[in-house]
Amino acid sequence: MKHRERFTFIAGLCVFALGAAGPAVAQDYPKGVVNVLVGGPPGGPGDFVARQVVARQLQEAWGQPVLTLNQVGAGGMIAANTVAKSAPDGRHILVDTTSFVINPTLHAATIAFDTLGDFAFVTQLFSQHVVLVAHPAVPYNTVAELIAYAKPRPGKVTYASPLLGSASHLAGEMLNIDAGIRIMHVPYNGSAPATLDLVAGRVDTMFNALAAAKALADQGKLKILALTDGTRPADLKEYPLIADTVPGFNVTSFFGLMVRAGTPRPIIDRIQRDIVKAMNKPDIKAQLDKFGMKIVGSSPEQFDAFVRAEVAKWAKVIKAGNIKVN
Repeated sequence: MKHRERFTFIAGLCVFALGAAGPAVAQDYPKGVVNVLVGGPPGGPGDFVARQVVARQLQEAWGQPVLTLNQVGAGGMIAANTVAKSAPDGRHILVDTTSFVINPTLHAATIAFDTLGDFAFVTQLFSQHVVLVAHPAVPYNTVAELIAYAKPRPGKVTYASPLLGSASHLAGEMLNIDAGIRIMHVPYNGSAPATLDLVAGRVDTMFNALAAAKALADQGKLKILALTDGTRPADLKEYPLIADTVPGFNVTSFFGLMVRAGTPRPIIDRIQRDIVKAMNKPDIKAQLDKFGMKIVGSSPEQFDAFVRAEVAKWAKVIKAGNIKVN
């Protein structure tokens, strides 16, 4: 579908097409196979969300086959591109995470779809708390002490991330910009080797999911300096916020559902309603708690606004830090 035709469809100017074809498609939904696409490998957190939460629960709710397709590579852009080029009928659902809102700026020269134009945003599934952690031997225990230590020592404090251009990488760059310091990024090929080197003391700090960091902190292998949330979560009052010291600092990790732009609203509402209901089952909530995932279940409008704000936020960081990837 050409851009002008797609815009006409979304804007609702083609009244006859919307009035006739849209309800017919929506009425048949979800009869037949629905595909849930994820850009992560089997066994990873994205695969767990796509396979065990989204596909499995929707299949039980609908009594129709819902398949999980792993299209790994390019920071999730391969899976996203498949959904962006699919028919607007709700039969290709994308499960994506924070990389989705980073890629439009980081990969502006090569991205094959319009992040804000080619998708309809269904719901933010979960948020996942992120923390700034450090090796126990470093000479600071708070964000204020880290900043005071790093400011006269540019490049001496190091922080690990699982990948160049990842949310963990950009969180450190945001701290550099907002706090006026220069801590040095050390990229790894995955979270596991980055965490191993942090525990071994070969790097000083890292931004990581709270659930993973807390287990190591409880063993005395790491220390948690602060949460990256912009406002204090009601259930995590024991941790300080980076924003307490660096006003405005806010980094969130999320999982969300998207479909092709132009998908009829009744289909979007059906997916949103049924997955939110499924996520709130006691057994599903218990599984999500193990991963430190907190259910959001936002409306399409709320998720759309969230995605747009996140794209703008990370674009500012990437441009200010002059961050580039090969």
